[in-house]
Amino acid sequence: MLWEDFINSYWRDWRKGDKNKDRDRLDEEKWVSKWLREYALFETQMPNAIELEQLKKLRSLLWGWVQAIVQGKSMDEDMLKQLNLYMDKGPVTRRMVWKSDEQAEISLLPLHSGWEQVMAEIAASFAEALLEKEPSRFRICDNPDCLWVYYDDTRNRSKRYCDDKACGNLMKVRRFRARKKAESEGE
Repeated sequence: MLWEDFINSYWRDWRKGDKNKDRDRLDEEKWVSKWLREYALFETQMPNAIELEQLKKLRSLLWGWVQAIVQGKSMDEDMLKQLNLYMDKGPVTRRMVWKSDEQAEISLLPLHSGWEQVMAEIAASFAEALLEKEPSRFRICDNPDCLWVYYDDTRNRSKRYCDDKACGNLMKVRRFRARKKAESEGE
């Protein structure tokens, strides 16, 4: 989802928690270009310093909201107002377009390009997730060095890590080693 990938553009060293290895992918032209293409966002140049600051402000805002949702808080009036402020800056028009399976659908197309439009699309993606999905399934990875945001789509809602093979295995190994160390110290 667009909003998830945007929040997760701040990459943390999930293995060792070394803050010096954390990277802000919004500063990386190659990552930004790939991300824009992946979500069909029509911006061709890197954001300038002001736009980059605005993007990071939006990311922090969304991150804070996800944290609040994970803690059991629900949507409030302030959140809606702020989302609407971002979405207002990205006007769209409706068009009928062909889908790949010979079916037509109504699509919302941006009236212009630019980073305000990109931020409007991110805000709309988050707003859609709040309305169409179950916010109680929004999660933050239990690996304290990762903190990746994801949507728990498991049947029993028990997913604790963004990736069971990466963070999940790492945390199992850490717990195992801590138990072994405690056992050896207790002898």
